[in-house]
Amino acid sequence: MANFDQRDGKIWMDGEMVDWRDAQVHVLTHALHYASSVFEGERCYGGKIFKGHEHSLRLIESGRLLDMPVPWSAEELDAAKAELLQVNGLTDAYLRAVAFRGAGPDMGVSSARNPIRVAIAAWAWGSYYGDAKWQGAKLDISRWKRPDPETIPAAAKAAGLYMICTMSKHAAEAKGCSDALFYDWEGYVAEATGANIFFVKDGEIHTPLADRFLNGITRQSVIRMAVEMGFNVHERRIRPDELAGFSECWLTGSAAEVTPVGQIGPHDYQVGQITRQIAEGYDRLVRA
Repeated sequence: MANFDQRDGKIWMDGEMVDWRDAQVHVLTHALHYASSVFEGERCYGGKIFKGHEHSLRLIESGRLLDMPVPWSAEELDAAKAELLQVNGLTDAYLRAVAFRGAGPDMGVSSARNPIRVAIAAWAWGSYYGDAKWQGAKLDISRWKRPDPETIPAAAKAAGLYMICTMSKHAAEAKGCSDALFYDWEGYVAEATGANIFFVKDGEIHTPLADRFLNGITRQSVIRMAVEMGFNVHERRIRPDELAGFSECWLTGSAAEVTPVGQIGPHDYQVGQITRQIAEGYDRLVRA
């Protein structure tokens, strides 16, 4: 597959459809230097974007949290995504929307006079974790910690918060793993590099309380679905010493969808009945 800057098709950029290869920014774009950027990852199934409006709203909220007002409404972003899919002839696809401070009269930490730009791209994309989608992903445990929400805008899907994710995933892949698990600054189980995490014990579901990292839209959807299926779901602090006591584990995210986990560090998990029920239920949900 061609590099991401050398593909065909259209990208929506600041209200216009531009050729994929022409969707460029200047090297002095503020976001490139100071991480003034927020983004969304979404999936389209059978021509329908799952929770597309919620993603548009979150992009705008993330921008607000970074003091970066997005100059498009959620409804306008929804319409842009729909048009983009149609123009590119896509019905099953991944979409990436990004809002960022562009190049302008300011080139320093302060950037209030620089324009806020928005772009949306879409492409066909299979399983985020490859074969691990069915066999169970293997997770390393990151050396980095999710920071205190008093030090970062934890509720924003902000590009700068993913720096340690890239570093941790590279380290994990070097060990033959698919991803890495983060603890938070207090030592509790948090999330993976780009996905939330769930566990099973004695037929009940446990997941870290999402008040110190991004409360994923897929995470919220899976919790609602699991409750409707009759499962008890516990959102709580989870200690690392509890990892050995869980029987099943999975990850959730727009890219990850529902991906079983077979191993975290020294701990093994089965791709069990509850994991399969949740994965099958989610597959039905996104195509409803």
